[in-house]
Amino acid sequence: MFNVGDMAVYPSHGVGRIDSIEDRKVGEKVLSFYVLKILGSSMVIMIPTSTSDNVGLRTIISSGEASDVYKILKDQDVEIEPQPWNQRYRDYMGKIKTGSVNEIAAVLRDLYVLKESKTLSFGERKMMDTAKQLLTQELALADQMKEGEVEQTIEEIFS
Repeated sequence: MFNVGDMAVYPSHGVGRIDSIEDRKVGEKVLSFYVLKILGSSMVIMIPTSTSDNVGLRTIISSGEASDVYKILKDQDVEIEPQPWNQRYRDYMGKIKTGSVNEIAAVLRDLYVLKESKTLSFGERKMMDTAKQLLTQELALADQMKEGEVEQTIEEIFS
């Protein structure tokens, strides 16, 4: 259960703030909705409170969980399966859509590792930027840092 003012993560859109909790009539029923304003894009999303778990709405990770994310990023001794870029794109997009910060970190790490051996497609570069943005926002909140500092830390990990 979230309260007005709480920060939450909505899969594939990132961190947002619960601006309000509103009741709306849908058909014959009155349903309660979280009104979530995404920080990065100012997009507003209404999520039924009764199904918020099903859509993956979750709290911001803790500082301890953030250090696990950094471990995933630093573990670059991974083997990327050779596959067509569009199949890899679908697989990685599926991981991002889960909303799991660990899955997003693995996608970002894999794309950085892949970038060392080949040129990334436009879609892969865009996905890399998306994963980086999603992680940066949440890690900044978890560690009470500025997004620029987190982004610099991520860049240092892969340099």
